[in-house]
Amino acid sequence: MKVLVLGGDGFCGWPTSLHLSDIGHDVTIVDNLSRRAIDLELEVDSLTPIRPIGERIRVWKELTGKNIEFVNLDLAQEYDRLETLLINERPDAIVHFGEQRAAPYSMRDTRSKRYTVDNNVRGAHNVLAAIVASGLDIALVHLGTMGVYGYGWSGSAPIPEGYLTVKVPTPDGDIEREILHPANPGSVYHLTKTLDQLLFAFYASNDQIRITDLHQGIVWGTQTPQTALDERLINRFDYDGDYGTVLNRFLMQAAIGHPLTVHGTGGQTRAFIHIRDTVRCIQIALENPPARGDKPMVFNQVTETHRVIELAQLISKLTGAEVALLPNPRREAAENELNVSRDRFLALGLNPTKLSEGLLEEARDVAERYRDRADTTKIIARSVWRQGMETSPDLVEG
Repeated sequence: MKVLVLGGDGFCGWPTSLHLSDIGHDVTIVDNLSRRAIDLELEVDSLTPIRPIGERIRVWKELTGKNIEFVNLDLAQEYDRLETLLINERPDAIVHFGEQRAAPYSMRDTRSKRYTVDNNVRGAHNVLAAIVASGLDIALVHLGTMGVYGYGWSGSAPIPEGYLTVKVPTPDGDIEREILHPANPGSVYHLTKTLDQLLFAFYASNDQIRITDLHQGIVWGTQTPQTALDERLINRFDYDGDYGTVLNRFLMQAAIGHPLTVHGTGGQTRAFIHIRDTVRCIQIALENPPARGDKPMVFNQVTETHRVIELAQLISKLTGAEVALLPNPRREAAENELNVSRDRFLALGLNPTKLSEGLLEEARDVAERYRDRADTTKIIARSVWRQGMETSPDLVEG
């Protein structure tokens, strides 16, 4: 299968590109290297050393004999080049990671909010429009987020995979309709993923594009079997207040002797998935696309849920680090339940990686190995969710 991986230089995109190449697909990375530019903007590097994209691809070829092509292209700004690329390359599928992925960064200031909307929404629409213009039957797999549902869902019923059956009262009695699950985005980033859903619904109905939308939980871990082959292939390990996700942040904080920073009671429940399962889920989605004319297929890309305080206590037990409770800069409930339906990936063969299976130790070892690269001034987050909130020393999710 010929696959374009949009955003293939990033935290999820790079290991996915290697995984797909390793199992025999013809992979081309399309990326404008914006994540590297944001590192320069924020004056913080990945805890792990990230080599230039050309060197990464060259090392992969030396080690495996497999080619990965690279195209430097801005999805939001260079529509004509994108359309030409699709017509010339004629891919069977597109994996779309090419969006600004951090909720805290999207709330950092007015510029970051506008950039996130401009980049994510325009880029997603350009991809859809280019698929239609190409005249090709290209299956699209998009990395969304569990955050489109929000965290206010309560009760014993699990969050369904994308759609909800509702009863609509009419003069002739109730009728049943299936609708997209009501959205409740908690940041500008999550808002863009919500808008993506509506774009997908329209283009699937109007133009019969085959679309799979993956509502992913928070990714933890760093390495996959492919990125672990050589240090020059290593994946990102973000620990800063804008891009670092909660579990990786805790591991890095423990490695340098910093207290594990938890907001409020730590009663926030979040969905998690290891990076190894992320790449496997992308493979499963590519191998099981919807049919033309079907509504977008939605998978909840989640393997387990945990309260933040439970994670902090787990890392504290593992490392001896202290736990610090801090004010929460987000607008969210102090505690929430999160019951998530995730039957589809399990039915298609996913064998979930759990926290108890030893990879916490692997991620801890990565954090300890590169601890000297940490800039302790970047642990403190500067993003707050509304004016008037005091800057808090940490955020709980990327």
